[in-house]
Amino acid sequence: MLRSRLLLGLSAVFAGITVSLTILGFWYNLFLVVFAIPFGVTTAILWYHATGRLHKKVEREAAYRDSNRGFGSTRTAGRERTRQRTRSQSRARTRARSREQAQWDAREGNRRRATVNGSSGPSPAEAYRILGLDVGADDEAVREAYREKVKDVHPDRANGNEEAFKRVNRAYERVRSDR
Repeated sequence: MLRSRLLLGLSAVFAGITVSLTILGFWYNLFLVVFAIPFGVTTAILWYHATGRLHKKVEREAAYRDSNRGFGSTRTAGRERTRQRTRSQSRARTRARSREQAQWDAREGNRRRATVNGSSGPSPAEAYRILGLDVGADDEAVREAYREKVKDVHPDRANGNEEAFKRVNRAYERVRSDR
């Protein structure tokens, strides 16, 4: 950023705040000078960056560091270590993902097999019987019957039964999935 107007403008604003806080600090209370210090540091960094001096200093230090490395730069070795670490981390993530996917597939496969075999939940006729409905009931009647049954057997109620609640939920899901 060589001669960036935005950075020079921000630097000027921070310089104004720094000067104001310093003057007010000496005039009223020295404690205000404590607040002026961070603004002064920010002003210096912004100005240093806006004028391009920060970039030049970094380039100069990098060139100096490279010239002092000597024969057989260790930079390549550092890159190789980083590359190996990244590769091993990537492999570990891939193994973890495949393990999680296998577990998920196993769970999902069990669900699919149970549904295909028909052992998951009641049959459609039994589901209607659990809800207390005729097989040809409309959606509104199914919804109302479900709400009434759930109110009676909900586990949070005094006479609630968790197994009956699950049975009503499975019956409702079966009726809804058959529509």
